Amino acid sequence: MKLQLMGKDPESGDHGSPTVWVDGDTHELVIQGWSADEATLDACRRDGPIPGHESVIRIPPRMVPLVREALGVAELD
Repeated sequence: MKLQLMGKDPESGDHGSPTVWVDGDTHELVIQGWSADEATLDACRRDGPIPGHESVIRIPPRMVPLVREALGVAELD
């Protein structure tokens, strides 16, 4: 697996989260973010179950440009 780092949240300081990568082999986005709290999980579960092998994360709006950039990179490969 080769991950291309797209960027880290500049407001995270030394914590390194959120972060966005593109997997060069599968063209999938890999996103590190804050774990969702129970209220968020409950709201998500109203639309359907969250399987045990999946997670819900939160990223701030300031990370949207990095996600857009990563989507463009994933489409180019």
